[in-house]
Amino acid sequence: MTPGALHVPDDNRPEQKGAIMAKAATTRTPGTKTATPKTSMARTTVRSAPKAERRTVAVIIPFYNGARYIERTIRSVQTQTVKVDEFVIVDDGSTEAEAASLRAIAAQYDVQVHRKENGGQGSARNLGVSLTKSAYICFLDQDDFFLRNHVELLVGQIPERDPHFGWVYGELMEADEDGHIVATSIASRYSKHPKSSIEDLLERDMHILPSASIISRLAFEAVGGFDSQFMGYEDDDLFLRIFRAGYTNYFFPDAVTVWCINKNSTSYSIRMSRSRMLYIRKLCALFASDPERRSVYIRDLVFPRFCNLIAGEAFKSIYFARYDHEIRMARHRDELVDMLDEFAGLMAANTRLRIEDRARLRLFRFCLRPRSRKLLVVPYAIARVLRKFGLGFTRRQR
Repeated sequence: MTPGALHVPDDNRPEQKGAIMAKAATTRTPGTKTATPKTSMARTTVRSAPKAERRTVAVIIPFYNGARYIERTIRSVQTQTVKVDEFVIVDDGSTEAEAASLRAIAAQYDVQVHRKENGGQGSARNLGVSLTKSAYICFLDQDDFFLRNHVELLVGQIPERDPHFGWVYGELMEADEDGHIVATSIASRYSKHPKSSIEDLLERDMHILPSASIISRLAFEAVGGFDSQFMGYEDDDLFLRIFRAGYTNYFFPDAVTVWCINKNSTSYSIRMSRSRMLYIRKLCALFASDPERRSVYIRDLVFPRFCNLIAGEAFKSIYFARYDHEIRMARHRDELVDMLDEFAGLMAANTRLRIEDRARLRLFRFCLRPRSRKLLVVPYAIARVLRKFGLGFTRRQR
């Protein structure tokens, strides 16, 4: 095994368990306090879960040209301390070579594979749910993997009596694409948990990964599953809709999943940028019946979250071309600059920004519109100096 890599074993032998796995597990011994999940509740009229239901679990993996990682991912499901009831992989229109590799690997582990035309990760997940019947759903991305007690820990946190239960989610570890751990706590570091308000859901990335969650089928189906128009931000959109439908969420502070950062994934592609704009448009329409509330949320939550991000992507596409993913994004520099103009139009149509925010947006557009690296040298140098001294454009503290 490569030094530093988190190994997913083939069986349950004690000597195969890594130190990180032991750390993530919750030990229940006399006199030892176990981690207690936090909860957030929003009430409305929803369907009640059966009181005496057996807690059946389905695991669904959307696959797209990920044969390099899929065996590690499959093993992490099949070596769970609590076995799952259903396990389905949905091939979202991979190349013939990748599809053949997937079929061969899946056959070794006796896993169902269903193939469909390419429609994005959300549509693949929706198909997987439709092919299963279990009361609870766990999703897993093709390049991530579960810790050994993922299912056991999350199922154990499902409340006995909560007719409004939506989902439980846990902490996650971060790793590179080969599974080498770089951090053992991500969600708690960057976001507030559990989610108890629209502010918690909109002001920054949620850091709720489907790969680190167990979701009620009742809640998932009540909101119509993933919105398949998105190829990025479909996770945030799903959990926002489940929350607004009145379902509860619980956060478990132990790591249950390893999130592998892969620079060749959709997250580092123009598809993510396009999907981000779709998501922003959907957020602008979210409170159409309450213009005053919409104006405040767009001004105080949506603008601060996305302005620097969109401008930063446009800047990098013009200024940098060092790595493969930067070279790919540089091919779309015109489109990325146009996205900043579209973002400005959406803000103008849905809210009135503060004077300093309007000035920031105008400055970004003025600097980026020529699409010239030479003209960005001086602004970039000034921005670096300001940042060094803690000045410049930063997120307003709430």
